[in-house]
Parts: sequence; structure tokens; C-alpha cells
Amino acid sequence: MDCGVVNSQNSITGSKAMKKIVSIVFFTATIASSSVWLISTSKAQEEESGLSVYELLDLFSETLQTVRTRYVEPIDESELIKGAVQGMLTTLDPHSSYMSSEQMQATQEQSSGEFGGLGIEVTMENGWVKVVSPIDDTPAAKAGIQAGDYITELNGENVLGLTLDEAVKKMRGPVGSDILLTVVREGEEDPLEISITRAVITIASAEVRQEADALVVRIKTFNQQTLGNVTEGIKEHIEEVGNIDEFSGIILDLRNNPGGLLTTAIAVSDAFLDQGDIVSVRGRDVDSTQNYIAEQGDLAEGKPMIVLINGGSASASEIVAGALQDHKRAVVVGTKSFGKGSVQSIIDLGEDKGGLRLTTARYYTPSGRSIQAQGIVPDIQIKGANSPTAEVEEDLDLGLSESDLPGSLENDSIINSETDEERVVAMQEFIESLRRRDPQMAHAIDMLSAINAIENF
Repeated sequence: MDCGVVNSQNSITGSKAMKKIVSIVFFTATIASSSVWLISTSKAQEEESGLSVYELLDLFSETLQTVRTRYVEPIDESELIKGAVQGMLTTLDPHSSYMSSEQMQATQEQSSGEFGGLGIEVTMENGWVKVVSPIDDTPAAKAGIQAGDYITELNGENVLGLTLDEAVKKMRGPVGSDILLTVVREGEEDPLEISITRAVITIASAEVRQEADALVVRIKTFNQQTLGNVTEGIKEHIEEVGNIDEFSGIILDLRNNPGGLLTTAIAVSDAFLDQGDIVSVRGRDVDSTQNYIAEQGDLAEGKPMIVLINGGSASASEIVAGALQDHKRAVVVGTKSFGKGSVQSIIDLGEDKGGLRLTTARYYTPSGRSIQAQGIVPDIQIKGANSPTAEVEEDLDLGLSESDLPGSLENDSIINSETDEERVVAMQEFIESLRRRDPQMAHAIDMLSAINAIENF
């Protein structure tokens, strides 16, 4: 959004006992829309509801007229109707919603990778604004905002009772202006007051650095800049040392990456695959299935790869991790991902009407797995530790997933991976106990798992 606040929907308050629910950033695929609405219904549907669609529309019209004439205060009819549309969409799933014209514009700015504001990704939980994560090198991150923080007041005004969009709008403002956030943080007895100066946020969605003899590719989000950032970063480091053989391999860090553009996820996967399926996207009609296939060319030139994920890795991140895992192009390490396996299309309703963010398809990994409400299970499961976000990452893994969201779509995998997941989880429990007793032995078993995972290199 143009305030640097990424709006992802759903809800909590601030203690360990509270259920943690987060909706992660959606896939964007702009499609044309018509101003003509076609309403149809089957006889079976009418019998089930007791009313036909036309009778239900009469119900809506009568309700609107009654509210207009009898509500205790004058009402804004346009806002009332938009609220009704929003209510209709939110009954579908956690990621479908109505978007105002301003929100449509903000979505386009997010996708381009440049927008103004604070630099935080937020959600709404039990009436409070919760920070999903501060974006690296932004005013919010520099001011000390942390993932898991609850924003309770904005310039002294309580956020309770505001919608997420209203709270986000209040966080926007002129570049250079200040805003005071009152933050409740787990482990702190008293609320914190944090002042942040708004700025133009230009997101470098990916960065490449060297750690020991490995190249680390950190992707923060998937936008229009991502592939260029990754390609240029890898080439620059190779030119510095003269040859890619100077590196032992590539670590692709997708931890706490909430997703982004489907097309970018496909492009990044393709950058490391020489051939084979990347992902299939399947909508309501069987004929609408789209298969995306890798083209020749591997940025890593066949070097071994590790993909790091955790409970904050969602959507586009899961497409990349799933594709590289299924092709045994990379060993996936970390903790189970969020499990958002649905695609949202942005449908423009025309000038001044806003648009719809509508779930239009599910995606499947090359082996036919649906990630929806299930997530990617790493080849080697290791919880984050010894980092400022370790506690937050662990919290994400202890129950924060797509399946926890009210109304989330069910998993409809072509293949059943529950048995594999149970086996991996059981192995992880054993390894964790062994790591406490004999860390060297546990590390040795991890190495064997890695070798087996990439046996076809």
C-alpha cells in the first residue's frame, strides 16, 4: 500500500495463550472484467436456500431501504453498499475481499516494489493491528518494530473498532511526517511508544551476499524487481571471484517471505531449473488449468542448493520451495511453511468502482501436491535459533498457518502426502531429542538426509 503497510487480512491480542492467525500476501494477476453481471442458479440451490437469487436480491434491496429510512443516524449509502459487497466476499475465504480505488492503486504500487510509508506488513487480529514483519531497511525496521508486535494506538487514538483498511489509511501520510505508534510486545510489561518518520519505501526485494564459501540469496518478497535483483546479484558475485566454482553452492533464503506475484515465483523457479514442470494452476473449470514449464538455463550452473523456509514462508515462496524440492534441485531446510495454496486475481470493476481480490484458483507443485492448508514440509527440519526473530519464528511454527484461518479452503491434493509428513515429523522429534544428547550424531544424520535428498545431482 502507498503508506508502506501491506494489508493482509485476519486476526488476535497479545499473549502466548492467544491463537495466532495471519493471512499472507496474495498472488496478483490482473484480469479484465465486464460491467454486466450474469445471475444464475440451479433449482437444487434454490430449494436448499428456500429463496431464489432474485428473491434474495429483493431481500437485500428491502434491507437497504429500511436502513436508509429508519437507522438512527443518516448513512452514507455508497459505504453501506460497499460494506455489503465486502461482507459477501469475506464469507468465501480469508483472502477474497472488496478493494476501493485507493486500495487498487496501492496494490499496483506494492507489486512494482516502490511505495511510501512505514515499511511494515500487518494483519488484524481480534481488533488489533498485528505486525507480520517489518520490511528490511525501512523506517519501521530502523525504529525497532518487531514481528509479532501489536499496534494499539496511532498518535494516541485507539485502533480498536477500526477496520484494517482504516488503520492502514491512518498510518499513511506525507513523506517526512512523524507518527507515534503505541505497541504491545510479548515480554514487555508496559506498552512501548515508538515514533516513526514516514518515507518513500523502495523495496529491494532480493539481495545476494557471500557467507563463507556459499552464495546466500535472500528474497524478501516477490515483486516485479525480484528476478532482476537475484540475477544481477549472482552475476556480480561470480564476476568478483572469477568463476562460480569458487562457491560451494547457493542458499536460497525464503524465511518470513509472505509471497507476492505468481509470475515472479515462476520466473525465480525457472532460473534454477533446466526443465520440467514448475507449477500448475487450476481454477473452477478443468479446462482452465495452466501448466508452467521451465526453460533451459540454470543461474547456479548445477551447483548444490539449499532452500530455507519457516512458518512465515507463504504462497509464492511455497511455489519456489515446492518446485525445487520436487525436482530434487534443492534440499529444503527449516520448519513447515504457512500453507497458502490459492491464487487471488485482482479484478478491476471500472472507474471509481474499485475492484475485487478474488480467489480464482489453486496451485499444485510438479508432483501434484496442493500446498493449501498443508504447507511445504522440509527435508531437514530445524527450528530457528540464535537470531532476533528466533522466538517469533518458533511461534509461527507452533500453530500459525493457513489451516487456522476461518473459512480457509480445504486441501485437495492429487496425491496424499500425509503419511510422508507424519514420517518426517516423527523423524524430526527423534532428531531434536538426539541433538540435545549428541549434537554431532544429529548433524551426521542431517547430512545423510541432505545427500539422499539431492542424490540425482
